[in-house]
Amino acid sequence: MISTVAKSLNTGMHELRALFEKQLRQLYWAEQQMSGIIASVIDACYSADLVAALKEHRVKNLSHVNRLQRIFSISGIEAVAEPYEALACFLKEVRDIITATRAGVVRDAGIISVLQKMGHYEIACYGTMRAYAIALREEEAIPLLELTLDE
Repeated sequence: MISTVAKSLNTGMHELRALFEKQLRQLYWAEQQMSGIIASVIDACYSADLVAALKEHRVKNLSHVNRLQRIFSISGIEAVAEPYEALACFLKEVRDIITATRAGVVRDAGIISVLQKMGHYEIACYGTMRAYAIALREEEAIPLLELTLDE
């Protein structure tokens, strides 16, 4: 009985580790994609306040990428980005809004809408990664994930 429970726990932790690694790679891809698209989004914005907010976010985004790279390193995982379809849809949506609208408040509203969706996605992913890290006892990764969540 005890050996069955131990095997089950071992299998569960192995599967959780696989989820942790997959989501880490997807989050890494997402942050890299955001880093790549943010300049074109800034160029498309009308509002100076929105431009300033996006420039600030660009700096934070670079910190997020660096923290993820540290998590890869301390967790012994190769830093390989894995495309994530949900975020790819958000990126397409923001490009479509920029293409379909003229510069102005309507375009800015559309951009803000998509960026809010992406922000909620990001919070959910980092929160989940934090929970995984706690369960897997990835002690050094936990504060890095929390720091990003706090931002």
